[in-house]
Parts: sequence; structure tokens; C-alpha cells
Amino acid sequence: MIRRDERGSAALEAAIGVPTFALFVGLVIFGGRTATTHQALQAAAADAARSASLARNADVARADARAAATSSITNQEIGCSAIDVAVDTSDFDKQPGVPGSVNVTVSCRLDLSDLAVPGVPGSRVMRATMSSPIDTWREQ
Repeated sequence: MIRRDERGSAALEAAIGVPTFALFVGLVIFGGRTATTHQALQAAAADAARSASLARNADVARADARAAATSSITNQEIGCSAIDVAVDTSDFDKQPGVPGSVNVTVSCRLDLSDLAVPGVPGSRVMRATMSSPIDTWREQ
């Protein structure tokens, strides 16, 4: 019976397994961070769209939407930079009694540079869009 020497096999397994495990953990963190950021942006966009839909005119709607989205993102502490809020208030030009909606797109740059996972960019632009119906019988 030939006996094999198994010295060093644990070191070899660790050399292969530890980086693989670290990569897996990094990808899980990446997925979790992008998912929670997207969910936070959806909530911010929904808050902004609802705030804008309650306004009486397009100018107030844009201001209210930006304030609501910025406040929501700040309160959730998701680590976004370069926050942009685009508000489509074109339906405010419709006459009262005609259905319309306001659409809000919230985007931000999510910093991922601390992950140091191969193939994962240093930052990623995330976006979410929501709409809310404008009060059909609003006053002008």
C-alpha cells in the first residue's frame, strides 16, 4: 500500500477557498446594497410623485417633488451622491376634469468602491420612476 503525504493540503484548500468565499461575500453585499438602494429610490419617487400630485400648479409640484425626494433619501441614509429628481408635470396643462398624472424619476450615484470585488464598478447610477394621478377636479 502506497501512502500519500498530505502535508500542505489544508494550505492549498485555504488558498483556493478563502478568496472564493471573500468574492462570494462581496457579491452578496453588492446585491444587497443595490437592492436596498433601489427600494429606497422607489419610495422616494413615490413620495415625490404623491407630493407633486397634490399641488395646484406645475411650479409648486416640481418644488414639492424635489423636496420630498431629497428628504426621503436623506432620511433613509443610503449613501447616494449626485441626487437628481426629474418631474414631468405636463399633465398640469390639462383642463380640470381631464385625467392626468405626474411622473417623477429619482436617480443617484451609489458608491461601491469599498467592496473591491472584481467586475463590480466603483459606482453605479440607480434610478426609479413612479407616477401619481393628479386631482381631476383641482382648482387652477
